[in-house]
Amino acid sequence: MLGESMRFELESGKTKCIAEDIKANAMTVGKYTVINPNEDGPLPISHKLVVRVSSPKGNSYHLGDQVDSGTFAFTAAEGGDYTTCFWANRHNPPVRMTIDFDWKSGVAAKDWSNVAKKGQVETMEVELKKLYDTVTVIHEEMFYLREREEEMQQLKGNKFQNGYSWTIFAASLLVCGWFADMASEDFF
Repeated sequence: MLGESMRFELESGKTKCIAEDIKANAMTVGKYTVINPNEDGPLPISHKLVVRVSSPKGNSYHLGDQVDSGTFAFTAAEGGDYTTCFWANRHNPPVRMTIDFDWKSGVAAKDWSNVAKKGQVETMEVELKKLYDTVTVIHEEMFYLREREEEMQQLKGNKFQNGYSWTIFAASLLVCGWFADMASEDFF
């Protein structure tokens, strides 16, 4: 799900649940607000909700008790249908509430600036600095190994040339020795 915003009505004493299939390790954020029926006045006390967000295995990720608005954010531990349920207290006479609900997950939930805690950001900053230092060391090591490889290639080339020269010198010496031996046999 990229992002889903909706508005729905909920009668007092009733429950409305909304499920969303979320992949494991996906970030999800949500925001809900009870719309004030009195545009100029305060929100009536009857317009309070209980809101619970739970995982496919029933783990609770958010619980808002007697609230008129709230937010939640988490990284899904397991994949599957996550459920957000809204409960309205029973009132006599029944009351009808309008609720704005915005739920985003995956790519749409990338704006973490409003939900990330300072400690989490500082922890991430430290981890990023560690990763940057590691990458820098690896990068420098690669350059060092390239320089060493070039030196080895030059040394190998010099050895090859030196070895080639020694081979020619040794072969020449053997040929000269052979001629000298042949000449000495004919001479004596």
